[in-house]
Amino acid sequence: MNIGLIAHDTKKKLMQNFCIAYRGILSKHSLYATGTTGRLIEEVTNLSVYKYLAGHLGGEQQLGSQIENNDLDMLIFLRDPQNPKAHEIDSNNIFRLCDMHNIPLATNLATAELLIKALERGDLEWRNIYK
Repeated sequence: MNIGLIAHDTKKKLMQNFCIAYRGILSKHSLYATGTTGRLIEEVTNLSVYKYLAGHLGGEQQLGSQIENNDLDMLIFLRDPQNPKAHEIDSNNIFRLCDMHNIPLATNLATAELLIKALERGDLEWRNIYK
């Protein structure tokens, strides 16, 4: 499955720790991330991550394009709701696209863990049929 990973600046360390904890599961899938997040994940996990541009430079839009083409099966977007970004409109567009294309989306650690465990159990296999 194709998994998208995005983290706002204040959540990047949390994303690294999440990927360390679930490295075994993530290693069985194709990972896509915005530039800085992808680099930081690779540094601590040795996982292979396809990196787009940094989020504020168009990386979120690139991931949005992947969603529009139904080429992403799950998105983990660890965002900081207390510090909105100037490019918040890109984030809202990502959420809208996930809803339109029935792509499971986690925006916090609790939901990310539920999705990753569902992925491990095979609960997201319906995405293969949906495509």
